[in-house]
Amino acid sequence: MVALQQSNMEVTAARRSFLCDIGFWADHTALHMAASQGRVLQLKQLIEGGASVNMVTVDNITPLHEACLRGHLTCARLLLEAGAQVDVRTIHGSTPLCHACSSGSLECAELLLEHGANVNPSLTALTASPLHEACIHGNVEVARLMIASGAQLEAYDVHFGPPLHIACAKGHVGCVRELLIAGANVNSVKFHETALHHAAQIDSVDMIELLIEFGANVQASDNVDRKPVDYTTPETPSHSCLLYYQSHPLSLQQLCRITVRKTLGTRASEAIGQLTVSRRLHSYLQYCDHPISPRSNT
Repeated sequence: MVALQQSNMEVTAARRSFLCDIGFWADHTALHMAASQGRVLQLKQLIEGGASVNMVTVDNITPLHEACLRGHLTCARLLLEAGAQVDVRTIHGSTPLCHACSSGSLECAELLLEHGANVNPSLTALTASPLHEACIHGNVEVARLMIASGAQLEAYDVHFGPPLHIACAKGHVGCVRELLIAGANVNSVKFHETALHHAAQIDSVDMIELLIEFGANVQASDNVDRKPVDYTTPETPSHSCLLYYQSHPLSLQQLCRITVRKTLGTRASEAIGQLTVSRRLHSYLQYCDHPISPRSNT
């Protein structure tokens, strides 16, 4: 233990300074390294030896950030129990919860929320929300947890726009579906660009079908006056799909479903679940029936 304490002090002393009110910072300490590498016993010994669990690096990264980024649940728990700040932010504005969502660690995300982590930290020009991070990396279960915990579906990131846009741009259909079911605005825009534009750009016909089922506007033009179909290659499935929907509007049945869910907004799933209707109608309104594209009958 003496050796561990000495190692920690040596690393800390190597680059120590004082920055306003955030306290002392150093290069990665032994505590940071133990948390990053999941060395539970070493981490416990360092904490018991008096190492500060809130020591930050030059980039304001704490050991808790490191543990969550690597998905080391036990390390994260030890740090939190020892007084680690749950919502401390890096120099780029990322919280430990952002890191847990980025890594896809559902367990770490749940632990942080149990300790009061903010699911909607204020956005900066350099960081994305926890929900954005989950959608960027296609971590569906984590995205579902963030949504259930009250994540703002329309949180606007200056680079990515709302979470739906980045999920489409990255091709993560599972995250797209979770967001749409939760009530995300399918026609939200960033510089007049919609989620459907992103789906067209990556040539994802499954995502295009899904967005249209939820009411995406195939005629929407972006800031250079291009429609989603203009971003597809002729004779590809995506191109054919968009051309079909440009000339074949959705059925009255589909439009009614979209209207019901749009009216209910983020309460749609809960409210529909309480309706006294047939199981078949309930499944249809909840998009549980996995409808077959009408194009398959043409």
